[in-house]
Amino acid sequence: MSGITDLETLRRAMAANGEQPEGPARNARAEHLLAEAEKLNIPLAVIEALGHQLKVYNYSSEKDKMFVPFARLLRMWDERPEDFDEYETHSLHWVFKWMSAGMLGQPHIPLASVEKWLAEMERRYRLAGHSERAVRSAEFSVARHIGDLARAERAYAAWLAADRDGMADCHACELHDQGAWQAERGRDAEAVELWRPVLDGEFSCAHEPHAVLASSLVPLLRLGRPDDARAHHLRGVRLVRPMESMRGAYAEHVEFCALTGNEARALELLAERPAYFTDDGNPLSKLGFLAVVTLLMDRLVELGLDGQPVPGPAGRSWTAGELAGHTRAEASALAARFDERNGTSRIGDRTRARMARRPLVDRLPLGVRTARPAATAPAPAVRVPAGAATPETAGLPALIAEARRLSDTLQPHAVEAWAAVARAAEGTVLDARDRAEIADHEAMGKGPEGAALFERAAELYAEAGDPGEALAARARAAYVRALAGDVDGALAAVAGPYERILALYAEEGTGVRQAASVVMARARILMRPVYEAGGPVDPEVLSAAERAAREVLALVEGYAGDDVRLTARAAEARAMLAEVSARTGDPRAAAELFERAAAAYVGAGLPWFAVEYEARLAGLAHHLGDPEGAERALRAALEHGGAHLEAAGRAQLHLQLAEVLGGLDRAEEAARHALEAAHWADEADEGPALGGWARQQLGGLLLRLGRWAEAAEVLESALLELSAGTHGDGAVVQTRWWLGDCLNELGEHRAAAEHRLRAAETARHWPEQQDHATLAHLAAESLSRAGLHEEADRAYARAGDLWRSLDNVHGLVRATRARAWLALRTEAGPDAARKLMQAAVTECEKARDTAGDEAARQRFTAELGHTHRQFGDLLAGAAEDGEDGAAGTGFEEALARTEQAIAAFALLGPDALHERTGAELAAGRLAALLGRPAEAGAHARGVLAACEDTDAEEDLVRVRRAEAGRLLDLLEEPSED
Repeated sequence: MSGITDLETLRRAMAANGEQPEGPARNARAEHLLAEAEKLNIPLAVIEALGHQLKVYNYSSEKDKMFVPFARLLRMWDERPEDFDEYETHSLHWVFKWMSAGMLGQPHIPLASVEKWLAEMERRYRLAGHSERAVRSAEFSVARHIGDLARAERAYAAWLAADRDGMADCHACELHDQGAWQAERGRDAEAVELWRPVLDGEFSCAHEPHAVLASSLVPLLRLGRPDDARAHHLRGVRLVRPMESMRGAYAEHVEFCALTGNEARALELLAERPAYFTDDGNPLSKLGFLAVVTLLMDRLVELGLDGQPVPGPAGRSWTAGELAGHTRAEASALAARFDERNGTSRIGDRTRARMARRPLVDRLPLGVRTARPAATAPAPAVRVPAGAATPETAGLPALIAEARRLSDTLQPHAVEAWAAVARAAEGTVLDARDRAEIADHEAMGKGPEGAALFERAAELYAEAGDPGEALAARARAAYVRALAGDVDGALAAVAGPYERILALYAEEGTGVRQAASVVMARARILMRPVYEAGGPVDPEVLSAAERAAREVLALVEGYAGDDVRLTARAAEARAMLAEVSARTGDPRAAAELFERAAAAYVGAGLPWFAVEYEARLAGLAHHLGDPEGAERALRAALEHGGAHLEAAGRAQLHLQLAEVLGGLDRAEEAARHALEAAHWADEADEGPALGGWARQQLGGLLLRLGRWAEAAEVLESALLELSAGTHGDGAVVQTRWWLGDCLNELGEHRAAAEHRLRAAETARHWPEQQDHATLAHLAAESLSRAGLHEEADRAYARAGDLWRSLDNVHGLVRATRARAWLALRTEAGPDAARKLMQAAVTECEKARDTAGDEAARQRFTAELGHTHRQFGDLLAGAAEDGEDGAAGTGFEEALARTEQAIAAFALLGPDALHERTGAELAAGRLAALLGRPAEAGAHARGVLAACEDTDAEEDLVRVRRAEAGRLLDLLEEPSED
């Protein structure tokens, strides 16, 4: 920290410190720099160091330290104002506003002192000739804080009416405060409209749109705009994460999660910033944070999670219940201190209201991994039609009748209805038929483990005098053996019931329902190898399955339409035939049969059974090149599944639909379905495979839509899941690739470089090296933009070697040109830069001269033109910087290269108008710089001539003509155009 010997060195050190992350380390460095400044015996050095200290304190958790350096600065101004230059004079008056806000946030400072300071600010601004805009804004803040709403409205109006001048806060900060006031007064729509220019990027600063994004979350939810709120959360939380001073905005993101059913994410955010629980430099900010933590902990307690471990103040472990009590007590005590200071109940009232807020959305999917804690997941409810019998409203006979109705008509929840019968019948003697149906449905609920219960049901059906249903139950027992993997055993077990039911049916000893049930069970068993096969299926297996399905269809088709059960059997048989057709290479026939099966279920009032076949239909439509058909089928599946779809199935359908819509270039709609897929995957809680893939797809779609921050949040979440190996290296590489693209757009170049380098390292082992080369090249770009020039040069060299191995001249040339530019910024210097650029020229010329066709020759000629143009720019830049010997020689060489670029672009005709005219103008400027006005004018007129007869974009032609005209005016030569 030593080495401060003069004012310029001090300024560079303060500038470097200003670029460091907010926090105590930066503050300590500022304190040291002030001590170093005092040694210089230069008043301005001390003034600037005090100003720097003020700034870092203001944007940190140690806001309470501002007052001492400001008092010293003000004393220095009063004693010797001539020691302040124009900038420091402006800065001194500017930070008066910080003092006002800072005093409000410190409950130990009397309100009378705050008011006195406000009056002093007004007096000094008037003496300095400043507008009262900043003063009225500060007065508004005081009145709003203490709850003097009438004064606040007067000050607000005066603030807006006063002229903006150099003391006014930036547009973005003013709009933030104005919108926050409107939201506080219940005018959410007006607030969001005021914030719109900040949200759209029209106005910004070091802390905006960070704060506006956070403040907009609850108003957007209240306005019924959850999609916008979600986007603002994902975008905003990335901005405030690294900024220690933005505890208030960070708390608003935690609050948003607590109010939208994302309690798990709220806890994750708390865990990231443990210091926020104890930082005392800004008590008002701490109060808001504590209120939000209390809100979140109360929510967890309400959900039955009071014993769940949660992040809290360091030094001990916390449960949700314990932390709720701790933060409520601390927040209440702190609010009471403010109210005592202010003489009003304003702060306490607002704090209590905030802690008592209720959720605004039951669960708002965010796209990132936010699994609901298991204890809060609602138990599946039995949906009973209006008027139906329930255990609470009917006796046992009514319950049995209702259960029988549900099972006879294949309604959902028949299994649950019979379970309710079983519970109600405890201690009651039922007849054999009732006991048979109870056992039968209990077995259905157990899946592959239900075989023994099916056999028990068969015995009871036989006892009840229903041999057909007894055989059907034994066939069901055989089928669940196939589900458990024993197909051969299942076929053996079903053979007897199959032969006996056909004989019994022929003798009219049973009905078609029972016969169809047994025949269908046998067909299902024969279909198991078909469904489970990962590749080609034995033709004999397919043939046996087809015969069995046709047997079902022949048995029931005459009854379909009159009996819902037999209609369902016919539909299922057609679906079996569809699967056989798909396996035998006839996808069109398969699609038609699946469509008929689905339509039959829907027509019979059983749409939930159609879902499986509509999903298969979608896959076939995609295979047949019919994405619109796939879309229709998937939408139908989601509609027909309705509330009966399980979470995992719903996730799969939404994900398939997202992929289809993405392929149709409907990215906005696709993103909505990918978001739903991620949400339902989390609800299913089946591990990272499905959720991670859905998030990866969502992130890629958000990237396509240019929503970089949202995409980055989602992709980072996906990467955590995909890195577990659930989808292989390809998915991880693609995710890192997309994430690097997002971070590059967000200006986070170091992080972008890291992801691109790691992706490149994985791709290095792949047989096909195109991705490896591309990622190495992209990583080099990110390293260069991050200012890591030597690392970037090595990455470009690696990319160049890869491009050469792939015989990709364009990639090789571009990597070589990039290395040339980097050489100017490293110890390699101008000579190395010139050699690299010449190497790029040589590669272009060789490729052009050996091109196999005219199209390739044109492409290499264009690349050569770009390379000559960059060569000229590089030489001119080196000459301007005085790094390349005599400037005149450098400009001469630059002009020669630029003219070679013109010649190359001229060979490409009108398609290269933009490139050619740009090079002409550059050559004209170089010629003028060398004192050759006639030559410079000739280049300018060349631009005008090229723009005379062209079909090129009118805006481009207009711009080029204007540039050429300005050059001619500069040369004082009249234009001939």
